[in-house]
Amino acid sequence: MPELPEVEVTRRGIAPHVAGERVARVDVRNASLRWPVPDGLDTLLRGETLVGVTRRGKYLLLEYAPGWLLVHLGMTGTLRVLPEPQALPSAGVHDHIDLVFERCALRYRDPRRFGAVLFHPRSAGDVLAHPLLASLGVEPLTDDFDGERLYAGTRGRTVAIKQALLAGSIVVGVGNIYASESLFRAGISPRLPAGKLSRPRAEKLAQAIKDVLAAAIEKGGSTLRDFVGSDGNRGYFQQEYFVYDRAGQPCRVCGTPIRQIVQGQRSTFFCPHCQK
Repeated sequence: MPELPEVEVTRRGIAPHVAGERVARVDVRNASLRWPVPDGLDTLLRGETLVGVTRRGKYLLLEYAPGWLLVHLGMTGTLRVLPEPQALPSAGVHDHIDLVFERCALRYRDPRRFGAVLFHPRSAGDVLAHPLLASLGVEPLTDDFDGERLYAGTRGRTVAIKQALLAGSIVVGVGNIYASESLFRAGISPRLPAGKLSRPRAEKLAQAIKDVLAAAIEKGGSTLRDFVGSDGNRGYFQQEYFVYDRAGQPCRVCGTPIRQIVQGQRSTFFCPHCQK
């Protein structure tokens, strides 16, 4: 599943091509995504200029005068830039939506159709108040997220620290892969009750989260199965994993075999020697 780095890689890839561009048409071939694609997108957006592309958590926000398109990549979604809008390649069975501009196009592809393309009208207020966005935690790559924020958010929590990170109410967008990698870099066991996280360890973990996410974005994200960037290139941060998907292999630091457990129906990978 694309996590925050993959979504940010997509945002950075598409924004220079489409920001300031006017929509020529919107082709919806299959509206049956996680939630139905709204009717009338072509009527709503035709002739409108895309003001900009931002991100909130794992959601891409495409802003127009009438409102915002919210795009979630789900488990297998991708947004590709196609440079020739007058001669688009034939759409495959999994190519569900084309957002065609005057000088390029964005194609939304999603084999498993767990993603979403929704519209939030400006008349409904700020897009950040949308039900899918309103309860999200602080963005991890901003100054608003630090050790003190993480420490405060974990007080009284008995759930394991990895589960607290995945929940998204303290900090948003730290998914399964990057939670495992961040906890390793901070030397913290994924099974530690969140409420037992000390201030110094919270500082260390907050910085590890920032470092891991920034490094993953720099390397184009992780491609384990389906993810490619807007240019079709695969990410390669997976080549630098310390623990994720390395069960039984020696720890890159101490040589102890990496262990795999299940937490909340998700696989967790950690080093039992380096992480306490």
